[in-house]
Amino acid sequence: MLSSNPLTCLLCALFLCLPIAIIIFTSTTIKNNDNHVIFNPPVTNTFNLSEVYKDDENDEMEKVLFRIASRTNQNPSYNNNKPKKLAFMFLIKSSLPFAPLWESFFKNAPKTHFSIYLHVDPTNFTWIPPYSSVFHYRTVYSKRSARNSAAVPAATRRLLASALVDDPNNYMFILLSDSCIPLHSFNFTYNVLANSNKSFVEMKPQDLGAFFRYTARGPHAMLPEVRYEDFRYGSHWFSLTRQHARMVVADTRVWSKFKLPCLYLYVGICYPEEIYFPTLMNMLDSKGCVYASLTNVDWSLGAFDGHPRMYKKDEVGPKLIWALRRDRPKYDEDVDGERHDPFLFARKFSPDALHALMAIADSVIFKD
Repeated sequence: MLSSNPLTCLLCALFLCLPIAIIIFTSTTIKNNDNHVIFNPPVTNTFNLSEVYKDDENDEMEKVLFRIASRTNQNPSYNNNKPKKLAFMFLIKSSLPFAPLWESFFKNAPKTHFSIYLHVDPTNFTWIPPYSSVFHYRTVYSKRSARNSAAVPAATRRLLASALVDDPNNYMFILLSDSCIPLHSFNFTYNVLANSNKSFVEMKPQDLGAFFRYTARGPHAMLPEVRYEDFRYGSHWFSLTRQHARMVVADTRVWSKFKLPCLYLYVGICYPEEIYFPTLMNMLDSKGCVYASLTNVDWSLGAFDGHPRMYKKDEVGPKLIWALRRDRPKYDEDVDGERHDPFLFARKFSPDALHALMAIADSVIFKD
């Protein structure tokens, strides 16, 4: 019989729920099949971000991965009449609810034209792709990816490094969430991205919000590496060329600032994934970027705990897909009106919308 002591019951529940995950890194160069124990976050009334994100300086696996990735060929074999590949990188918390829709998206696509990578949070992951799935054995070396900390951009950097090492034909690196869906067929998506010589990274003009984000780690914490005039913020959901992907994984100087924890009072605006990548690209090669994301996200209703609008199953239909397609990315003022790039993806969709999306997949979503 279980004890009626509340403290004893709580301790038992904690031990029963302690998660242990097996993380597999799939790569043509580096493989790791060791088991990794993922520690639970501390139970505390304060939110110490430094305890959520652990620095990876002592992780030899990580150091080797990034060293090799930063030295990969910048202009690889697709220059020798081999097709460019799109690297689809999924940042997943617990599962991929729209896997069937993505399976249909990739169904008729030539395997020489795409690669898939999954970064999963080992503390929450519950989905195991079947052997027949395009997602089978595509999980990269993964760690916990808690919000409001550097763990999320660190996971993104890990995806980029893994995709660089895995396939020299990867040309464009597309970051997607578990709530993302495609808005067009694979052929349409491929033609847009494979023919672009620029990355798509949203960089919003500086405003008062940017100032508070810049000082979230302390008034002078970003100096001297990152000046305020170089600081930018924007959507996390980018599409990077191989050249820019290599720049990200090779960076240690700017990253050393953005992986610092935010001050407690700034936790509500501490989203380093929304400032690190736009700032780095602005500093290293702003002219090589289109200042926009190709993932349609609706903030018109305001933010809900840092999240945009979520589309429910009752909202899904042809009219919604057509409206999301008609919309256009928001560009920097210097190029606004000159470009008309289409949105290729959209988020956030509720997991219960899968059936409604599958019902219109062939007749609407994949019909260009």
